[in-house]
Formats: sequence, C-alpha cells, structure tokens
Amino acid sequence: MNRYPLWKYAIILVTLLVAVIYTLPNFYGEAPAVQVSAGKVTAKVDNGTLDRVESALKAANLTPNQLALEGTSVLARFDSTDEQIKAKDAIEHAVNPDAADPTYVVALNLVSRSPKWLSSINAKPMYLGLDLRGGVHFMLQVDMRAAISKRLDTLANDIRQSLREKDVRHGGVVRTGDSIEIRARDAATLEAARRVIADQITDLQVVEQPGAEPRLVASFKPQALQKVQTDAVKQNITTLHNRVNELGVAEPVIQQQGVDRVIVQLPGVQDTAKAKDILGRTATLEMRLVDESAEGRAAERGDGPVPFGAEKFLLRDGQPVIVKRDVILTGDSLTNAQPGFDSQTQQPKVDLTVDAKGGAVMKRVSSENLKKRMAIILFEKGKGEALTAPVIQAELGNRFQISGSMSVNEANDLALLLRAGSLAAPMEIIEERTIGPSLGAENIRKGFLSVIGGFAVICIFMSVYYGLFGIFSSISLAFNLLLLIAILSMMQATLTLPGMAAMALAIGMAIDANVLINERVREELRNGVSPQQAIQAGYNHAWATILDSNVTSLIVGIALLAFGSGPVRGFAVVHCLGLLTSMFSAVFFSRGIVNFWYGRQKKLKSLSVGTVWRPEEGYRRGGPTDEAV
Repeated sequence: MNRYPLWKYAIILVTLLVAVIYTLPNFYGEAPAVQVSAGKVTAKVDNGTLDRVESALKAANLTPNQLALEGTSVLARFDSTDEQIKAKDAIEHAVNPDAADPTYVVALNLVSRSPKWLSSINAKPMYLGLDLRGGVHFMLQVDMRAAISKRLDTLANDIRQSLREKDVRHGGVVRTGDSIEIRARDAATLEAARRVIADQITDLQVVEQPGAEPRLVASFKPQALQKVQTDAVKQNITTLHNRVNELGVAEPVIQQQGVDRVIVQLPGVQDTAKAKDILGRTATLEMRLVDESAEGRAAERGDGPVPFGAEKFLLRDGQPVIVKRDVILTGDSLTNAQPGFDSQTQQPKVDLTVDAKGGAVMKRVSSENLKKRMAIILFEKGKGEALTAPVIQAELGNRFQISGSMSVNEANDLALLLRAGSLAAPMEIIEERTIGPSLGAENIRKGFLSVIGGFAVICIFMSVYYGLFGIFSSISLAFNLLLLIAILSMMQATLTLPGMAAMALAIGMAIDANVLINERVREELRNGVSPQQAIQAGYNHAWATILDSNVTSLIVGIALLAFGSGPVRGFAVVHCLGLLTSMFSAVFFSRGIVNFWYGRQKKLKSLSVGTVWRPEEGYRRGGPTDEAV
C-alpha cells in the first residue's frame, strides 16, 4: 500500500545528490585573488593576457593555486594575502608598463575556494549582496529632458533633409519645446510636407494649425516617446556595465529602477571616489581622414616626423596611423551601430547610422575622398586610440558600413564599442551610501545564526512532539533547505538580507506542511483506521490543504516579483522558490522516507507519531486520556 516504485526513489536520490553538489561551493569560503580586467573599452582580456600574467608570476617566483581566464577577467588565486599583494605588484608592472596610462585594471579581489571539479560542472556559490559583503551603492537619475531634446534635434534635422530631398520648399523647421514646427506659405506645400513626414519620420504625429502662416506641429507618438526613454536608460546601463568592469567588481548590480533611475551596487568596493570617477567618465568618438600624403605615409612607416596638422594614433593591432586633426564627425551624430555580414563578400561588417546632419557631412566628405582611408578614434581618459581605419569604397550617406579583415567577434565588439562609447543622456548621482565590510560580516553571522537556530529548535520540537515522524520531518526540512540553497546557487542569485529572511520564512512554511501531514495521520489513527491506511490517507488529505495554502502564498510572491524592485524582488525570488521546494520536500521526499521505513512492514501495528488522543476511550474511563500509539 505504501511503497514507492523504484523510479521515484531514483528521483529522490538524484535530487539529493545534485542538491549536495551545488550547495557545497557555499561552504568553502573565499580566497584572496588578483583580478585582471580591461581598463579601456578597447582592451581585450584573452589567452594572451593569461600568458602574460603567468609569465609575470613565474618571474616573481609566485605560484598561484589557480590561474584561469574566467569570463572577461583573469583570476589568480593565492593562499595568503601576502602572496596576493606581491602578485598584484608583479602583474601590474607586467601588463601596465605605462603607469600613467594603464590598459588593464589589476585589482585585489576575493573569489570562491571551490575545488576545480566543482567549478568544472559550473557549481558556484551564491553571490552576496551589498548588505552582506559591504561596498558602495549609488542611485543615478537619467536626464530624460536632455535625451528627448537630443532626439528632437536629430528629428528636426532629418525633417529638413527629407523636405530638401523631396524639393518641398518650407518656411522653416523650428524646434519649440517638445514639438517641431514646420512652416509653409500655402496649404499645398503644407500637405506635401505632411506626406513626407508621415512616410519617412514615423516616430512623429503631425497636427495642422491654420492661420496667416499655416504650419505643422509634430510631436512624439506616445510609443515613440516611451522608446526614446527606454533606449536612453538601456544605453546608459550598457555604458555603466563597461565602466564598472574596470573596477574589477565580480558581481556588480546595475539595474533600472522606475522610469528614469538606475541603481549601481558595487559589493566589495570601498573606494567611493574611484567608483564615482569611473561612473562619471566620458568617452567620445571622432571620425577623421587619414593623412595619405607622402609625409604621412613616411611617418606611418617610422621614416619621418608626423606632419603639421596631423596626429599619430595606434590601431588595435599596434600599427600606427597618421590622421588629420580636422574632425569629420563626432559620436554625437552616431545613432546606431549593428554587426552583420556583407551581402557580396560574406565578410563580417558593422553597419553605422548617423543623423541627418552627419549624413550630409559624410556624403560630401566621402565623395571628395574616394579610395582614401577614414579613421574612427575613441578618446578615453584624455587619450585616443584608432578603432579602425577602413578605405572609403563609395559615396556615403546616413548609413554606411565598416568592413575589412575582422572576425565575427571583432565585428560584434566594434559595434558594442561604437554604441556604448558614451552615455545616451547625462546622469546625476542622487543617492550615495557606503556599507563597511565589518557590518556585512556581522549581518552574515546574525543571519546564519537565525536560520540555523530556528532550524535546530524546530527539529528538536518536532522530534519530541511527533517521535519518529518528527525525525522524518526534520530530515525533509534539512533536504528542503539544501535544495533551496542549491537552486539559488545554480541560478547564481545574489543573496541579501531580505533573501535570508525569506529563507527563514521558507523553513517555517515547510515545517507547517509537515505538521499538517503528521496531524492528518494522527486524525486517521484516532478514527480507528489501520496504521498503513492512516499513512496513505494522512498524506492524501494533507496534500490538498498544503497545495491550497502554498498556492495562495505563491500568488503573493509572484505579485511581489512582478511589481517589486530591488530587495523586494530578492525576497520574492527566495520566497517563491522556498514554497516550491517546501511542497516537494514535505510531500514527495518525506513520504518517500516514511514509505521506505514502514511500507515493507505487512503487519504494522503502530506508528511513532507522538500521542493520539481518542475521546471515546477517555469518556469510557470517566474522562479524556491520551494513549501512546
């Protein structure tokens, strides 16, 4: 009656094994390490960087426990902080020969001590949030007015060019506030302008205002206005990610809050001034013509000085290129950059889109300089670097492409650099907090003690009150906690104080389900059914109640997840996962143990489920009594 088929026990064993493996990394602690990450958006961390770091450590007679390329950083782990500091100095000297212009960020860090075999199966510990590890917290507000104003200026230029191309003689295109006015001398011209705008500028809605000088008033469509705001926040978040990587922070939190705010949390970073400096840094793009004169080519070969009116920059492969000082376009004109493939050569390329003003400039300059090179230069930290210098193959306009000998990954990287070189709209820090590491450690200690203390007290109570069934409940409770930590570790979730509170709440919900099951079993015994039937009926009847109560709690958790943000969402994630693991452990896993223990006993006479009070027997004896079953 109470026997699981073999496949159900197999599921339990596999789940238990997976839960143990993916929980293990959380108990190994952290090791001192040196992290090498890109200090410029043009710098790449690859196997070449790994070899340089390895050579530097060998030269310094330092042997790391582990040296590997992980993601976009090189991590070298050590046994002690002394070796860590010596290694940092050695690596810094090797990868950044020019200390005034560092290409890489060499930072001290703490990484998991998990053994290689756990890392090889992607078993990693949970990240600790700002409140548990310490660090800095910023809330930045995006200047939406500036983003909208910039987009309106671009659209006004697009309207002027479109009307010019269609030979529509307007009386002026002027931006006033949040709208663009297009004036015309007569109704026919106004109608022609309206058709051009409707066909080519789909982001705008147009209203006609009659009068002595009729005019069109164009404003953003609601969905277009929302897209401008959304794109501005997204591009700023992408740029912030690139900049935060320079700090060597392993698990930064950069997320949108509300419509126009961005939260940046940097766990482990205590240097607030450096963090603010990097977050507020600006990067600019410039497009310039390469100096193709004899003096310029000689300077490229190293046979002569840089000509007057030109500058020397290095390409990404280290080759020099001499470019003229005159700037053709800046990054402000660039509206989009996407990787792709050339339809004729099938080679990777990057498609660039500039605004109307930039398109007109590109058309003029390209037609005058066919078969000559044009360099795209990124300025950062006051220094410039040539991203690429392609040959102008044809007359260019609003849209043109960069192609050449580059791989798919290089095309993707170049498109990302061009898109994320600068912020889409200015941002201002409106909130700043610093949390010390000692406070984080204290929070971890107290949170750990509260979870373990509550768990121990509940186990003792259940074992005393429900006997052997209480021990089964305690085992399933431990399995629930193990499974919850394993899932959070697999998801690489960031554990915060609200998350620990949700974990403690999940323990309470799990033990509530076990109490329901044990009481249902007692009730069946009280009604006089046999022990085997009591187990089956108890679990079956309790399941409906457990499902009802957990589903209602799950709805609340999903609502918090959908509408909450920050710590509320962190609480909701652990709460929802805790409910699911609670139902699995209390019903499926717990019954598996009970079935394994009692299911094979054909002549089972009693259950160790504490005391069962039978009122009819108490009344027969003159009053209520308890009977141990």
